[in-house]
Amino acid sequence: MNTSVVAPVAFREALKFWFWLGCVSFGGPAGQIALMHQELVERRRWISEKRYLHALQYCMLLPGPEAQQLATYMGWLMHGTRGGIAAGALFVLPSLLLLIVLAWAYSAWGQHPWGQAILWGLKPAVTALVIQAVHRIGMRTLKARWLWWVAGLSLLGMLWDMPFPFIVAGAAFTGWQMQKRHGLPAAASAHGAPKTAMTSDGPAWLDDHSPAPTHTLYSHDRLIKTSAIGVGLWVVTLGALALLLGGHHTLTRMGGFFTQAALLTFGGAYAVLPFVTQAAVSQYGWVTAAQMMDGLALGETTPGPLIMVVAFVGFLGGHSQAITGYPLLGGIVAACVVTWFTFLPSFVFILAGGAFVESTRKMPSLQGPLQAITAAVIGVMVHLAGVFARQTWLPGGWHMLPDGSAFVLTGLAAWLLIKKQRSVYEVLGLSLVTGLVVQALR
Repeated sequence: MNTSVVAPVAFREALKFWFWLGCVSFGGPAGQIALMHQELVERRRWISEKRYLHALQYCMLLPGPEAQQLATYMGWLMHGTRGGIAAGALFVLPSLLLLIVLAWAYSAWGQHPWGQAILWGLKPAVTALVIQAVHRIGMRTLKARWLWWVAGLSLLGMLWDMPFPFIVAGAAFTGWQMQKRHGLPAAASAHGAPKTAMTSDGPAWLDDHSPAPTHTLYSHDRLIKTSAIGVGLWVVTLGALALLLGGHHTLTRMGGFFTQAALLTFGGAYAVLPFVTQAAVSQYGWVTAAQMMDGLALGETTPGPLIMVVAFVGFLGGHSQAITGYPLLGGIVAACVVTWFTFLPSFVFILAGGAFVESTRKMPSLQGPLQAITAAVIGVMVHLAGVFARQTWLPGGWHMLPDGSAFVLTGLAAWLLIKKQRSVYEVLGLSLVTGLVVQALR
């Protein structure tokens, strides 16, 4: 066993790592969580296994993007508030910049025949990606009959247009009751998180029994102060938008809605999508349903959290309405506003609650509500897959491929993803080439 002592990590060294991580964190939350585990726990030995998994468990209980929250938590654990802000921001920034560029290219050339050909090929693959996500999370989560019932009732709730927060609240209450009455086995990760069986030799810089850094010691006053600062930032920014632009302005509405989305959506980006799609398409008209699907396809090709598709939504909404008088500037401003309000709650959750979480490392976890919420998310995702499939396969929908070929391409993509375990980028590449070939043969 390696018993060498790991030297303390300088803040500058950590900054380099977080920037690198933000540039290479492809593969959605499962890949990002696994990559952080490999780098922080196994290779660099900055964080111990138990500390990492305890932080991951907390982040999975929170609404919002758990991979970004985990990066923020790790940065905070190592270097306090400045470390958390740096880690969380650098995890998002490369993806935001890249999506702004892609959204601008989409608005400029998305209606070009060859641009349409690329997107036509990608849309069936997007449907397959949602199907894969349902399969992956379902295999790891639906270990008991009652969880299947929760997933089924969640699907029915979506079909009956039940508000998403009610579905989540009902699932959490059900899970709490099941754990209270019957107890629950150890929960599987909803997104392919590292198993506790994974071990790493040698001590870590922040080990299980390392003296607790001062900033990780719980303080009631610090919790209130940090929470007040976070809420204050939200009030100031949203209030400034409302005061300067009016309560019904696009940017003000975006700020309010994406705050709500960040606070009420559990289960990662695929769970957020139905909620965002319903409002952005039907309620506010920022994007069309087809554009939402295109944004997801482009979001799959970029690093960072998949929830960054909201930046695409913001850009198109600001661009189409030319909210600043200039379409491009309006799109950039809206993308930044959407990103700010989407991720601000995540920073508050970690920076305010991290010390409390560290104080509970010996306490039982809330696995019941977590399992039930994840099961409910599966039902929501099945509904989303049905929406995408209907619009991709059936006449009059979004598909522009020859009759039947969209269905075949979706089936092929799902088979490659689920059975053959091919990477997302291989499948997206195949779908893209297929769209181009179909266009060339016309």
